[in-house]
Amino acid sequence: MSYLIDTHAHLDMYENWAEIFKKAQDNGVKKIVIPSVETQYFQKIIDIANSSDDLFCMMGIFPTEAKTWTDDILDEMEKFSADKKVVGIGEVGLDYYWDKTFIDKQQDIFVKQIKLANKLNLPIVVHDREAHKDCFDILKDVNKGSKVLFHCFSGSPEFAMECVKEGWYIALGGVVTFKNAVKPKEVAQTVPLSHLVLETDSPYLTPVPFRGKENQPAYVKYVAEEIAKLRDISVEEIITTTTKNAEEFFGI
Repeated sequence: MSYLIDTHAHLDMYENWAEIFKKAQDNGVKKIVIPSVETQYFQKIIDIANSSDDLFCMMGIFPTEAKTWTDDILDEMEKFSADKKVVGIGEVGLDYYWDKTFIDKQQDIFVKQIKLANKLNLPIVVHDREAHKDCFDILKDVNKGSKVLFHCFSGSPEFAMECVKEGWYIALGGVVTFKNAVKPKEVAQTVPLSHLVLETDSPYLTPVPFRGKENQPAYVKYVAEEIAKLRDISVEEIITTTTKNAEEFFGI
């Protein structure tokens, strides 16, 4: 069987990340990409990524961290991005779910991080929660050539197809296994396989049958199985295609 790739797992959030990584590999997950969300963890993420040929990472500031943003952070991101294990800028974007009091600030640092990705010729991995139109419009306006991936996609099938028309990619995770997750299931059936990748967003959003427990990259296979069932194709086809997509997207 082909191997899986978890394109979004917060390994730095586990004290026992090495054990979590080994379990993932024992379950057919060869490669993992680690996103960043806060400046204070940049070095830790770089160190974890450099511990194995099969670990990679991204540099980015989460939208809700915009309140503490200074442009020194952008310089720090650029410095860390010189490391060969940094394969993207992420997760960056907009989150209107938690707090709408600083939307302008979120948009400002999103724009700055997009421009950094362009400067460094790195892909952009987008966090988009209840901000679909603004994320789309800003990317259309500001991005000049970087590949784009919508992580933990939460939009409609129609919005997904608008993204695909731009050449952007869609990542689906454990939510697609939830019984009442109508839109993610529809997206899983609609998006061309050529623009789909898999993720867990570990330690969050644990798929069935482990929902309610801590998530981990080993569980990405349940995402693959659910999408295969929804599309009525083999799990092997899902794994082979999404792995190829992830390797090409990140250059790993």
